[in-house]
Amino acid sequence: MKTLSRIAGTMTCALALATAAQAATPLKADPVGPNGPFKHVVVIYQENHSFDNLYGGWGAVGGKEVNGRPNITPDKSTQLKESGKPYNCLYQNDVNLTSPPLPSSCKDNAVGLSYTSNFGNAPFRIDSVIPSSATTCPPPGVFATHGLANGTGITGGCTEDIVHRYYTEIYQIDKGKQDHYVTGSDASGLSMGYYDTTLLPIFSFLHANGAPNYVIADNFFQGAFGGSFLNHQWLIAAASPVFPSAVNDGSSQDLHSVVDNNGMAATTPLYANKLGSAAVDAQMTASCSPPAGRAKTPAGVTCGDFIVNTTQPFFQPYSPGTPDYKRAPLQTNLTIGDRLNEAGVTWAWYSGGWSNADGEKGKPGWTNGATKADGCTDPNVLPTAVWPNCPDKTFQFHHQPFAYFANYRPGTVARATHLRDEAEFIQRAQQGKLPQVSFVKPLGIDNEHPGYASETTGSSHLVDLINDVMNGPDGANTLIIVTYDEFGGQWDHVSPPGTPGGPAGPHDKWGPGTRIPALLVSKAFKFSSVDHIEHDTTSVMGTLEHLYGLAPVGTRDAQGHDLSGAINLGLSNGL
Repeated sequence: MKTLSRIAGTMTCALALATAAQAATPLKADPVGPNGPFKHVVVIYQENHSFDNLYGGWGAVGGKEVNGRPNITPDKSTQLKESGKPYNCLYQNDVNLTSPPLPSSCKDNAVGLSYTSNFGNAPFRIDSVIPSSATTCPPPGVFATHGLANGTGITGGCTEDIVHRYYTEIYQIDKGKQDHYVTGSDASGLSMGYYDTTLLPIFSFLHANGAPNYVIADNFFQGAFGGSFLNHQWLIAAASPVFPSAVNDGSSQDLHSVVDNNGMAATTPLYANKLGSAAVDAQMTASCSPPAGRAKTPAGVTCGDFIVNTTQPFFQPYSPGTPDYKRAPLQTNLTIGDRLNEAGVTWAWYSGGWSNADGEKGKPGWTNGATKADGCTDPNVLPTAVWPNCPDKTFQFHHQPFAYFANYRPGTVARATHLRDEAEFIQRAQQGKLPQVSFVKPLGIDNEHPGYASETTGSSHLVDLINDVMNGPDGANTLIIVTYDEFGGQWDHVSPPGTPGGPAGPHDKWGPGTRIPALLVSKAFKFSSVDHIEHDTTSVMGTLEHLYGLAPVGTRDAQGHDLSGAINLGLSNGL
């Protein structure tokens, strides 16, 4: 195989001319050979931000403009009511954005709700109202539906959480018009908020003297509509999980959603579901043949026994008290981990808090008692935990995708080998002992997720992880890929592939969804640049497949662009 450095010039020129409809030329490289620039790949998977929300103010990189907020046009930013009319102003229910305490500058009404607001029908800057110094973050383990008033929480500038579910996002995107984010959201106007990109720790880090070169991908979309659970599955398997022989009788154990004629399963402050209380926003897709008493699933709506919204794994660690019928059956389809194993490529999924949650006594990251008599002694442990499973209060069980697969069930060598703690990753990075491929998933408090995590704290943790790699013995030959699992309910102005106005690219009933941030960082990069080629979450898998000569796992990773264009921009700047 040719090395990246040898093919960079010819490959980059070809990719620059490729249209988004063409699959990228497979990346021909030997990442473990003596002449290969990358012996290690590190994928850092952050949480819940759209591109415009976080990176929309990035500006220019290497003389190339990032497609951000300066390119926003009213036709993509004006939000419409359920009636189709534009809002006069944005309804807000985050306790720090309502009027009062903020002054009111306009009035509006929708679906019987009359309100005043300080926000017009346009994107607005969150951190001008809720700065990172604001004491609005909940203590670990506390959930505040509409946020905590400034002065009552912990420093960090947190907002409320925002709904991000499968059917809701399809409605919000509105066939590429991007105009129903507010109407479909439980947080309403907050979905139009954004951060000052230049104040983010990751931005400051990459623009400081001596910073590594990087490539920002500004046409990168979440792989599947909806939330974290489903997009973690698409990161490693490029497929939606299934629930064989799922209950389909309309009972309390029937986990199918029920949607109205707009495909909505939920009711929001600004959306009156046509089915009223008969609508069900559940863990699974709507039934293709609903039982008597449930509404018929409209034509064109995805249906079947697929799990699309947050669902706990069947085996520990899972949220304590979750009944068997609500936990996902073990999945048997292929993952990128299986492909890496077949090729003898070393890899691990490093998750913050894993050792405590999985009961890995004495392993890196374990902070609890050595015996059952000692118990779960960490002060941040979930109160309902039962030793030896001692998860942190902000540990997210549904962020552990390999734990849902039979090949990595408890007791297997594969699980013990490949499912590890983030503390071990940091040790290995600092010692120069990284495997060939590392997936890194920070603990909840460090992952940037709105509602329970501070954006600034999470971005600072991201910088720390990058520094751990770059300053370690493996730093010179490691490629770092940073991206986010999904949009977190936040608006973006770029239409996804498969919708009018969106870029050409592979798409299906699962996605891609809203555009999300993505960065590539490496000491081997000679240039910083912007990659405009269309990508989605499965492009990460495609890149690993092409780097290591693996067969595709699914259809999307086989058809889509890998990240070779971005890599070669960093190596050769298109020369």
